[in-house]
Amino acid sequence: MKTLPDNPHLDHLRQQAKDLLAGLRAADPAATLADAQASLAGQYGFRTWTDLKAEVDRVRGHAAEEDPALARAIAERFGLGEVTGPMRSVARPDDMGRRWTLETAQGRWNLRGLDTWWPIVDAETDTALQEAAAAAGVLLPPPVRSRAGAVVESVGGHAWRVYGWVHAGPPLAAPAGARFTRAVGEVLATVHGLALPVDRISPWHARRFSEVTWDGWAARAASEGAAWAPAMAAAAPVLTDLESLRDAAPPPTRAPVLCHNSLGPANARKARDGRLVVTGWEHAGGQPPDWEVANALFDWAVEPGGRVNAAGARALADGYRAVAGHLPDLGLSSFRGTITSLANYVAGEVGTALELPAGEQRRYADRSVTHVLTHLATRTTLEHLLEAVTAARR
Repeated sequence: MKTLPDNPHLDHLRQQAKDLLAGLRAADPAATLADAQASLAGQYGFRTWTDLKAEVDRVRGHAAEEDPALARAIAERFGLGEVTGPMRSVARPDDMGRRWTLETAQGRWNLRGLDTWWPIVDAETDTALQEAAAAAGVLLPPPVRSRAGAVVESVGGHAWRVYGWVHAGPPLAAPAGARFTRAVGEVLATVHGLALPVDRISPWHARRFSEVTWDGWAARAASEGAAWAPAMAAAAPVLTDLESLRDAAPPPTRAPVLCHNSLGPANARKARDGRLVVTGWEHAGGQPPDWEVANALFDWAVEPGGRVNAAGARALADGYRAVAGHLPDLGLSSFRGTITSLANYVAGEVGTALELPAGEQRRYADRSVTHVLTHLATRTTLEHLLEAVTAARR
């Protein structure tokens, strides 16, 4: 589920809806802006656009501000210049920590707290990937090293990373228009072409972390009276079928390369000049190229509910081929990592929602779980993605 920033602006949501409309019209030329607004509201976990606007009004202006002493200490450690404004939160904490912005005499900066960061590769390795990708033409917020040359520094009892500011709009949404999906394909091919070595496939994509079955999660949700228990019961067969497809897939035949590992709409924005800005490199890790391409097709060319944006899928494949000269051989086995990461994500969301006490965080988690369980793709979705890419080769 998409997450609103701490200080949301309705203009950004309107821009997201306009960008989303291009993707919707690729599958349905009669789609309207109201359809895009309704789809976007659903992706944020709200029933209607009106409900989403009401939530924006409720939380606007609620960004947290950090202790100015901490802001000055971080600025000093990373050589950012004299602090000229408050250090403000960007969004609620995620699986790494919390994001902040800071303005100094030298410009504007993105600060990344790493209190709950679980790195797949070390920070120096993912920074090397970012620097190589930027040198190859990928637009991204430049990582900033401290005065001592470190990527991560401990300041005020917390670990921090800093990035330069790139002016861009809000995160994109799926299904995206062909213009954006082609750019995604170009970025993937560029990063894969770097061929930076890595010693393993990302665990997030290689193995299922929870041993609880989907029927087991459904039974627990029902016994605890979770509001989304019926949705969990309905989703269990779909998730079980996807995992049977994964288990039947042969092991990968190609070695993994160091890649972005999480290049979905949440980690992409549109720059002022229309180019794609790629964020979220902290989860860089290894995947075979066909796995990451399949994962990108799944993230970018599928509507909530499973309908495939064939034009978006074809454009992503075309963009990849334009840079690499060829597309990796894709088959259902290429979705092995996609299915595993989806299972880990769903199990994590379900488990978290069941453990949280009543309150704002639990309400958010319940909304997130309801959204993901009621918008699952199926085996048929993956087959249609492959058909779209096959058509692109003809």
